[in-house]
Amino acid sequence: MPNPPVLWDIDSDPTLAGTKIIAEAWDAAGLYQVGSFVGDSWREWNGRFRDDIRSFFRSEDGSLQRFADRMVGSHDIYRYKKREAEESVDFVTCHDGFTLNDLVSYNQKHNEANGEGNRDGTNDNRSWNCGAEGPTNDRAIEKLRNRQVKNFLTVTLLSFGLPMFVMGDEVRRTQHGNNNAYGEDNETSWFDWSLLTKHADVHRFVKLLISRRLLRSADSEHQQMTLTQLISEGIKGWHGIRLNEPDWSEHSHSIALSVELPTERMLVYCIFTSYWEPLEFELPAADNGEERPWRRWIDTSLDPPQDIVEWQTAPPVPGRTYKAGPRSVVVLWASH
Repeated sequence: MPNPPVLWDIDSDPTLAGTKIIAEAWDAAGLYQVGSFVGDSWREWNGRFRDDIRSFFRSEDGSLQRFADRMVGSHDIYRYKKREAEESVDFVTCHDGFTLNDLVSYNQKHNEANGEGNRDGTNDNRSWNCGAEGPTNDRAIEKLRNRQVKNFLTVTLLSFGLPMFVMGDEVRRTQHGNNNAYGEDNETSWFDWSLLTKHADVHRFVKLLISRRLLRSADSEHQQMTLTQLISEGIKGWHGIRLNEPDWSEHSHSIALSVELPTERMLVYCIFTSYWEPLEFELPAADNGEERPWRRWIDTSLDPPQDIVEWQTAPPVPGRTYKAGPRSVVVLWASH
């Protein structure tokens, strides 16, 4: 139904005024209503965000354009229906399916413990194990998994919309490949507090990422806007390895985005690449032609603590180009 009465009743119920109302807008029979919930109060889990971000970071051909649209508010889902990007709940993982650690550690689900012959749980996981199925002592694979985890978290928290991730993703909690663990009341689904030490670098990364998501407006010491709200108002353009030349082709695996934040008096330059070799990106100059030092806030290809730093202590980047490592996210900023 185009205007379901029950949704209008929930949306307009005065008892629920000011309440956060969130829909998981699909059901087991195949009905998929993402983008179509009526009213102003509903926020919707954006399942297409989950699928397209996963596809991009496992380097699928043809995923770049969808990835870019998810980053800036899923216009194809919301904008043409005159809905705001904030109605999208952006997530890569939820209570159902793989944890973020397992998303980068398993190619296939491993639900044998559930006693259903591994037939339960979805087969469409869009996961990639980075070179080995399950736990490994290979340092190169573990380093790549850490990088992929940080890539997913960065995109989730910087995309336009309401970010969501699962408890434990910040310390790489695992369910050992089980993507349907709702019936496992044991170590499979418990929180292992030792992970706070084991994956302290990921935990630190998430804390710094969240702390900078809120920016105080320069116009008013009492007004706050999220970093994503500021970015959504100041998009200047898309780029490839060369300025103003984005490659939207089927086999492209990288894109850059430049943003002006006039309230904060700064420029932000974001690089997203799922290409398996380093790429060197041209950096824009100041609008008035003056040189300004770019500063590196995030580069997920770097070892901690260089992978993310305090915003105001970001080190300067020399030159007019930046070499992004394989499968990485980079965020640079420059003040006016």
